[in-house]
Amino acid sequence: MNYGIVLFPSKAMQDEANGYRRRYDAHYATIEPHITLKEKFEVSDDALPRIVQAIRQVASDHTPVPIDVYKIDSFYPLSTTIFYKIRENEALVSLYEALHREPFPTEREHRAFIPHLTIAQKLTQDEHADVVGQLKMSDVAHSETIDRMHLLYQLENGSWTVYETFLLKGES
Repeated sequence: MNYGIVLFPSKAMQDEANGYRRRYDAHYATIEPHITLKEKFEVSDDALPRIVQAIRQVASDHTPVPIDVYKIDSFYPLSTTIFYKIRENEALVSLYEALHREPFPTEREHRAFIPHLTIAQKLTQDEHADVVGQLKMSDVAHSETIDRMHLLYQLENGSWTVYETFLLKGES
Protein backbone atom coordinates (compact mmCIF):
# COMPACT_ATOMS: atom_id res chain seq x y z
CA MET A 1 0.00 0.00 0.00
CA ASN A 2 1.14 3.58 -0.64
CA TYR A 3 1.84 5.89 2.27
CA GLY A 4 3.05 9.47 2.71
CA ILE A 5 3.96 11.72 5.63
CA VAL A 6 2.70 15.30 5.80
CA LEU A 7 2.08 18.32 7.99
CA PHE A 8 -1.36 19.90 7.79
CA PRO A 9 -1.42 23.65 8.39
CA SER A 10 -4.18 25.37 10.36
CA LYS A 11 -7.74 25.42 9.06
CA ALA A 12 -7.36 29.12 8.18
CA MET A 13 -4.33 28.38 5.98
CA GLN A 14 -6.04 25.35 4.44
CA ASP A 15 -9.12 27.46 3.64
CA GLU A 16 -6.94 30.08 1.96
CA ALA A 17 -5.10 27.45 -0.09
CA ASN A 18 -8.36 25.71 -1.01
CA GLY A 19 -9.67 28.98 -2.43
CA TYR A 20 -7.08 28.55 -5.20
CA ARG A 21 -6.99 24.75 -5.24
CA ARG A 22 -10.71 24.48 -6.10
CA ARG A 23 -9.95 26.22 -9.39
CA TYR A 24 -6.37 25.28 -10.18
CA ASP A 25 -5.40 21.98 -8.53
CA ALA A 26 -6.23 18.69 -10.21
CA HIS A 27 -5.71 16.93 -6.84
CA TYR A 28 -8.10 19.16 -4.89
CA ALA A 29 -10.53 16.34 -4.13
CA THR A 30 -7.90 13.72 -3.26
CA ILE A 31 -5.99 15.36 -0.38
CA GLU A 32 -6.24 18.35 1.96
CA PRO A 33 -3.67 21.18 1.64
CA HIS A 34 -0.44 19.89 3.16
CA ILE A 35 3.32 20.19 3.43
CA THR A 36 4.92 16.98 2.19
CA LEU A 37 7.62 15.57 4.46
CA LYS A 38 7.86 12.20 2.72
CA GLU A 39 6.46 11.61 -0.75
CA LYS A 40 4.52 8.51 -1.66
CA PHE A 41 6.29 5.30 -0.66
CA GLU A 42 5.18 1.69 -0.60
CA VAL A 43 5.07 -0.39 2.59
CA SER A 44 3.95 -3.98 2.99
CA ASP A 45 1.46 -4.88 5.71
CA ASP A 46 4.24 -6.82 7.49
CA ALA A 47 6.61 -3.82 7.53
CA LEU A 48 4.00 -1.23 8.54
CA PRO A 49 4.30 -1.68 12.36
CA ARG A 50 8.07 -1.03 12.13
CA ILE A 51 7.49 2.13 10.06
CA VAL A 52 4.81 3.39 12.47
CA GLN A 53 7.14 2.81 15.43
CA ALA A 54 9.93 4.67 13.62
CA ILE A 55 7.60 7.63 12.96
CA ARG A 56 6.65 7.64 16.66
CA GLN A 57 10.36 7.86 17.52
CA VAL A 58 10.95 10.69 15.03
CA ALA A 59 7.95 12.57 16.46
CA SER A 60 9.20 12.16 20.02
CA ASP A 61 12.64 13.45 18.97
CA HIS A 62 11.36 16.58 17.19
CA THR A 63 9.77 19.76 18.48
CA PRO A 64 6.77 21.44 16.86
CA VAL A 65 7.67 23.04 13.55
CA PRO A 66 7.33 26.76 12.89
CA ILE A 67 6.28 27.61 9.36
CA ASP A 68 6.56 30.98 7.69
CA VAL A 69 4.67 31.29 4.40
CA TYR A 70 6.16 34.30 2.66
CA LYS A 71 5.47 34.23 -1.08
CA ILE A 72 3.91 32.45 -4.03
CA ASP A 73 6.32 30.66 -6.35
CA SER A 74 6.40 28.00 -9.06
CA PHE A 75 8.47 25.00 -10.10
CA TYR A 76 8.35 26.19 -13.72
CA PRO A 77 9.96 25.11 -16.08
CA LEU A 78 10.19 21.69 -14.36
CA SER A 79 6.42 21.68 -13.82
CA THR A 80 3.49 24.07 -13.78
CA THR A 81 2.96 23.59 -10.03
CA ILE A 82 2.31 26.85 -8.15
CA PHE A 83 2.70 26.95 -4.38
CA TYR A 84 2.95 28.95 -1.19
CA LYS A 85 6.65 28.93 -0.42
CA ILE A 86 7.61 28.16 3.18
CA ARG A 87 10.85 29.53 4.58
CA GLU A 88 13.27 26.72 5.41
CA ASN A 89 14.20 26.39 9.07
CA GLU A 90 16.24 23.96 11.13
CA ALA A 91 13.24 22.22 12.73
CA LEU A 92 11.55 21.58 9.37
CA VAL A 93 14.72 20.36 7.63
CA SER A 94 15.67 18.14 10.57
CA LEU A 95 12.23 16.49 10.52
CA TYR A 96 12.42 15.98 6.75
CA GLU A 97 15.91 14.46 6.97
CA ALA A 98 14.90 12.10 9.80
CA LEU A 99 12.14 10.68 7.58
CA HIS A 100 14.63 9.95 4.78
CA ARG A 101 16.92 7.67 6.79
CA GLU A 102 16.54 3.97 7.54
CA PRO A 103 14.15 2.33 8.25
CA PHE A 104 12.24 4.60 5.86
CA PRO A 105 12.73 4.27 2.12
CA THR A 106 15.57 6.67 1.33
CA GLU A 107 14.85 7.40 -2.34
CA ARG A 108 13.81 10.96 -3.05
CA GLU A 109 11.76 12.06 -6.02
CA HIS A 110 13.26 15.55 -5.84
CA ARG A 111 16.89 16.36 -5.12
CA ALA A 112 16.25 19.32 -2.85
CA PHE A 113 13.68 19.81 -0.11
CA ILE A 114 11.59 22.86 -0.98
CA PRO A 115 8.99 23.30 1.75
CA HIS A 116 5.74 24.39 0.14
CA LEU A 117 1.97 24.17 0.07
CA THR A 118 0.65 23.44 -3.44
CA ILE A 119 -2.19 25.65 -4.69
CA ALA A 120 -2.15 24.80 -8.43
CA GLN A 121 -0.81 21.95 -10.54
CA LYS A 122 -1.14 20.22 -13.88
CA LEU A 123 -1.91 23.52 -15.60
CA THR A 124 -1.19 24.10 -19.27
CA GLN A 125 1.75 26.43 -19.89
CA ASP A 126 -0.63 29.22 -20.91
CA GLU A 127 -2.79 28.74 -17.78
CA HIS A 128 0.35 28.67 -15.66
CA ALA A 129 1.65 31.92 -17.14
CA ASP A 130 -1.68 33.67 -16.52
CA VAL A 131 -2.21 32.35 -12.99
CA VAL A 132 1.35 32.59 -11.63
CA GLY A 133 1.77 36.15 -12.87
CA GLN A 134 -1.39 37.21 -11.08
CA LEU A 135 -0.72 35.26 -7.87
CA LYS A 136 2.90 36.38 -7.48
CA MET A 137 1.58 39.92 -7.00
CA SER A 138 -0.35 38.78 -3.90
CA ASP A 139 0.92 39.89 -0.52
CA VAL A 140 1.60 36.66 1.38
CA ALA A 141 2.43 36.53 5.07
CA HIS A 142 1.41 33.69 7.38
CA SER A 143 3.21 32.15 10.34
CA GLU A 144 2.17 29.33 12.63
CA THR A 145 3.60 26.37 14.50
CA ILE A 146 2.51 22.84 13.60
CA ASP A 147 2.66 20.32 16.43
CA ARG A 148 1.75 17.07 14.66
CA MET A 149 2.57 15.10 11.55
CA HIS A 150 0.39 12.56 9.81
CA LEU A 151 0.96 9.21 8.16
CA LEU A 152 -1.47 9.01 5.24
CA TYR A 153 -2.41 6.07 3.07
CA GLN A 154 -3.78 6.08 -0.44
CA LEU A 155 -7.20 4.59 -1.15
CA GLU A 156 -8.03 2.69 -4.33
CA ASN A 157 -9.71 5.79 -5.81
CA GLY A 158 -6.44 7.74 -5.47
CA SER A 159 -7.49 9.87 -2.50
CA TRP A 160 -5.47 10.05 0.71
CA THR A 161 -6.64 9.62 4.29
CA VAL A 162 -4.97 9.74 7.70
CA TYR A 163 -3.70 6.42 9.01
CA GLU A 164 -2.23 7.83 12.23
CA THR A 165 -1.31 11.21 13.73
CA PHE A 166 1.91 11.80 15.67
CA LEU A 167 2.44 14.61 18.17
CA LEU A 168 5.80 16.37 17.80
CA LYS A 169 6.93 16.47 21.41
CA GLY A 170 10.71 16.74 21.47
CA GLU A 171 12.38 19.00 24.01
CA SER A 172 13.22 22.49 22.73
